[in-house]
Amino acid sequence: MGFVALTKPRIIELLLITTVPVMFLAAGGVPDLWLVLATVVGGYLSAGGANALNMYIDRDIDALMHRTEQRPLVTGLVSPREGLVFGITLSVVSTVWFALLVNPLSAGLSLTAILYYVFVYTLGLKRRTAQNIVWGGVAGCLQVFIGWSAVRDELAWAPFVLFLVLFFWTPPHYWPLSMKVKDDYERVGVPMLPVVAGNQVVARQIVIYSWVMVLTSLTLWWPLGETSWFYPLVAAVLGAFWLKEAHGLHSRAKAGVTGAKLKEMRLFHWSITYATLLFVAVAIDPFLH
Repeated sequence: MGFVALTKPRIIELLLITTVPVMFLAAGGVPDLWLVLATVVGGYLSAGGANALNMYIDRDIDALMHRTEQRPLVTGLVSPREGLVFGITLSVVSTVWFALLVNPLSAGLSLTAILYYVFVYTLGLKRRTAQNIVWGGVAGCLQVFIGWSAVRDELAWAPFVLFLVLFFWTPPHYWPLSMKVKDDYERVGVPMLPVVAGNQVVARQIVIYSWVMVLTSLTLWWPLGETSWFYPLVAAVLGAFWLKEAHGLHSRAKAGVTGAKLKEMRLFHWSITYATLLFVAVAIDPFLH
């Protein structure tokens, strides 16, 4: 179970939710199910390897944070050497898996995501800048390109729009959680935005990113014309609920509300629902187009 925990299964669930629907969009219907299975397995191995390496690198600060103090490399369930070897092995196996069973383009994108998450985010950005989660989120966004390229063996504007949706989704998804566990990040010197800025500033940034995200999501329908009426309707309704939560958080932060009454986790939980339902709409829409 320790090695499974190293892969961060809950995070991978969300990554796969954003990969498979894009395959339906790329295929214009139901893609080859063996290809879907190969892509899902490869995606799990890839993300799992990156997550294991992330835990290996961050084991020093994970031991000091309440949110991460039970991770296997902290408790000793898995040794640092085992964690490092496991992460590298999964990363290599996933790249070979994609190259042999999907295509070289998907393999290259998968390897890029791993290297970006480990070297750019974990080693480069996380402990140095409050913009860490903004640019670090690129690694997770690459999943939509992997899903599209698995089917088409090429890239296009449609996955680029969905890449941008996830890019603008990541900060307002993660910042509310960072607000909740700000003391943890402050204790270990990780400059998440809520550590270096007040709640009002963070909430304002959340509102800005939220508006850009919602507007970007609609461009898949217009001007690209990649969907029927169904997707933009779902995107608009989901976006309206998101913006209501984002503006509500900003209003409470602006009024000086703190503690449990700030209700920052409402947006965090809704963000997961939003991403899930939006990409379900992406998968369903080709059958109505």
